[in-house]
Amino acid sequence: MRRLFITDLDHTFLRSDQSISEFSRDTISELTKNHLFTVATARSFHKVGEFLGSLKPNAPMILLDGTMIATNDKKIIDLKLISQEISDEIVSEAIKFGIYPFIIGLEDVGMEELFWYPTILNVYQKEVLQNYKNDPRLALKEPMRAMKRVLKVVFFGTHEILKPLTDHLKSIFGDALEYKLSPENYGGGWFLTLLHPHGDKSHAIITVANYLGYEVGDITVFGDSVNDIGMFELCGTSMAVSNALDGLKTHASEVLPHSNDEDAVAKYLTRFL
Repeated sequence: MRRLFITDLDHTFLRSDQSISEFSRDTISELTKNHLFTVATARSFHKVGEFLGSLKPNAPMILLDGTMIATNDKKIIDLKLISQEISDEIVSEAIKFGIYPFIIGLEDVGMEELFWYPTILNVYQKEVLQNYKNDPRLALKEPMRAMKRVLKVVFFGTHEILKPLTDHLKSIFGDALEYKLSPENYGGGWFLTLLHPHGDKSHAIITVANYLGYEVGDITVFGDSVNDIGMFELCGTSMAVSNALDGLKTHASEVLPHSNDEDAVAKYLTRFL
């Protein structure tokens, strides 16, 4: 049977400078002759294409934390959207805490991505935007309001602001949203991501497995951070890179002896060539 391998990107498959070594490229190119390989990432279709370049996953990609599943040829398999009404309510409530979000979504039709940001930015948000210079998806919005097809609403800031905001939003929206409040372990600060309640990697993997006719117990996943715990608990084999957070390693089938900067994923996959 052809195996299915799914990897996180940042700090897992990508090196710390967000590059992919020739060794990893060659390994995946050889692997996909006989097996399936794809990604599960918080990154968008646009950014994944930018990172991978000529390296094309041969199974549907799990994007934007699991809110979108799409193929290389832009066929959308699944979307998990937050309503425009709820998204605008989130913005209104957040203003009471002195913070505005980034809103990521799609144009009215197709899968052209939109990344809207506010005029009022804190230092953490400004730092994030430095990584998106000249990105065609970026648009300044004043007043800050949501597009029709919202995939996620993201706040960056301090724990002192984001924890009370999280509790406040939970009291209003309850189970209508998924709330992910986490430290930004590689850059400082905290982030709060708001998603459709099924807009996560675990639910997306189930959708991909059903689409391909696989059992989740037959899937191997790779990751580095606590947002990978759900897919580690779900899938049959879970591999943590050596630089993974301790909170993830305890959920792994195996901790690899190499880091993302040492091609950990590709070196493991040579077993299947």
